[in-house]
Amino acid sequence: MKSIRFTVKSIPFAFALTTILAYGLLLPYTGFYWDDWSFAWIAKFLGPREFIPAFSGFRPFLGPIFFLTTSLIPSNPLLWQIFALVIRFIAALSAWFALHQIWPNQRRLTVIISFLFLVFPGYSQQWVALTHINQEWIPFIFYLLSFGFSARAIRTPQKFFPGTIIALLFLIMGLFPTEYFIGLEPLRFLFMWVILGEETKTFLPAFIQALKRWWPYFLIWFLNAGWLAYYYKSGAYISYGVTTARQIPSIADALFVFGDALWKAGFYVWAQVFVLTSKSIAAPTSLLAFAVILLSLLLLSFYLFKLQFPEKSTHTFALQAIAIGVIGILLGRVPSFAAGLPLTLQSSFDRFMISMMFGASLFIAGLVELLIKNARAKNYIFAFLIALGIGQQFFNANIFRRDWARQQEIYWQLAWRIPALKPKTAILTTYVPIDYETDLSFTAPLNWMYAPGFQKSDLPYAMLYSVERLGGATLPDLKADTAIQLPYRTVTFRGNTSQAIFIYFPKNGCLRVLDPAFDDAETYSTFPDEVSASIPISNPSQIITEAPPLKLSNPPFSKEPLRTWCYFYEQAELARQAGNWKQAADLGREAAKQNLVASDAFENLPFIEAYARTGDLKSAQQITDQAWKDEPKIHRGLCALWKRVQADGPDEARSFSSGLLNALGCAR
Repeated sequence: MKSIRFTVKSIPFAFALTTILAYGLLLPYTGFYWDDWSFAWIAKFLGPREFIPAFSGFRPFLGPIFFLTTSLIPSNPLLWQIFALVIRFIAALSAWFALHQIWPNQRRLTVIISFLFLVFPGYSQQWVALTHINQEWIPFIFYLLSFGFSARAIRTPQKFFPGTIIALLFLIMGLFPTEYFIGLEPLRFLFMWVILGEETKTFLPAFIQALKRWWPYFLIWFLNAGWLAYYYKSGAYISYGVTTARQIPSIADALFVFGDALWKAGFYVWAQVFVLTSKSIAAPTSLLAFAVILLSLLLLSFYLFKLQFPEKSTHTFALQAIAIGVIGILLGRVPSFAAGLPLTLQSSFDRFMISMMFGASLFIAGLVELLIKNARAKNYIFAFLIALGIGQQFFNANIFRRDWARQQEIYWQLAWRIPALKPKTAILTTYVPIDYETDLSFTAPLNWMYAPGFQKSDLPYAMLYSVERLGGATLPDLKADTAIQLPYRTVTFRGNTSQAIFIYFPKNGCLRVLDPAFDDAETYSTFPDEVSASIPISNPSQIITEAPPLKLSNPPFSKEPLRTWCYFYEQAELARQAGNWKQAADLGREAAKQNLVASDAFENLPFIEAYARTGDLKSAQQITDQAWKDEPKIHRGLCALWKRVQADGPDEARSFSSGLLNALGCAR
């Protein structure tokens, strides 16, 4: 073992293994999230060229990147997750290249900083692959390469001109597609100052020489700032509502925001995994994260001790890394701060960490280098920090794995309950209990499911959050025949509230299509007002009940899962809507035969009514009594159900229901 030594040739392999440990272990169980669905749907149904007009008013220089990548990679979530893994690996190599050009004598530390950058735990959005690879990571790689080539140009004067041209081209490709990295350009000046200071050893001459070499980059940076300012002012740029033009923040607000960014990116994120797992320390996800951390720590400690680079660390380097790292964190926060957006960890907003992670990696490495003098202790600390990053990313992967599994449950429950939909149907809901999708995200798979032959025209279907959209241009109100219009990149959904279906997603239970015909307004009257207010306009006749079972294409959807309780519930609801009470009752008996029980007492309603209307009054009463006992909120629904049976059920059921209604107290 003592004879084992790792040379520079081993570094890409070490990066590759680290990338797999951090991001690849759960790769087959992850999929599309957030805007991924919209972009995948565009690529599949409208073609990659559609990204050019789709981004014409929304980061227009991103269109060519999306066009190129979606032309090469099909709309398959697994392929995009693999591509994201490759891109993250390339980003680590690009950071290493840039750092090595800036500090060629700090070979060991530039590798360690690159490891820290690779697994930076403050950024959790790796698995929103199609969106973030195109929107941020590919431009970021260009920016890192630009840093590296500009440093190389200074260090090799005989190749200064071609090196500068390459660096400028990479800068353009990294800066113009997205505003995420507009704050980072001053770092280049600092890097140049560090390099030139090695020769002059004095402050002012190195500063002046750095300015002379930085001005072409500054010019491009200035042009980009002018472009963004024009876009913001013109209103054509619709990425975010920028607040700086409307309200200038106070000094106290700015100090708080930037102090918060420094605390989170520089310190907190490295210990974040312990905070998150402490909420459920014995949960399998937490225990597995700890196991990954321990395994990573052992491998990284062994690797760093065997890495055959001489120790040439200096006090000066540590100070440079800390100072530039702090500046990098603060500058990286500028774009999101200017847009008035929060820096919230473990949410979609932590994507703004991407512009801070290079500086944050420099900062923590410089801090350890400055404070810890013992080389052996430093190796263990660096290995531990990198291992914590790997463990945090594995923890994040589990969150996205669960999200993807929940998505598939939702899509298949929709398919079981709604075999086909009439065009121009809007599906309204208050919310979906899931973290990384919105109503616009769900609109894409909804059309993928129910319009598999779509060609460019009006969008046939849309999902809308009735609370968030209500009162706006998309959903002005919930009155009958109110026009609904939803622009969706280059296509538009046009419908009205009389062609809408209201669905309800309980946190723990099956998807429900709410139907005024079955007294759902009364049944769900104890629910929040935003639920009950939407039920009267729900029109389930938009569902084509006689259509054959819907089969979802794989990919992007999973294969049909095991037919557990929700399958029987959705099918029974569909049979109830079609008036096929025998089928609904048979489904209930089959579920009981498999020892499947309702996730929620409300899910018993279609089976109770089916049993009552098909003569199985004993089963109907047994389930009624149990549901009445278990869930007080269902009392009104049970009363309404038995009143329907009393009004138009079979003769035997009518007389039976009268006695049961009295026993339940429904007649009072």
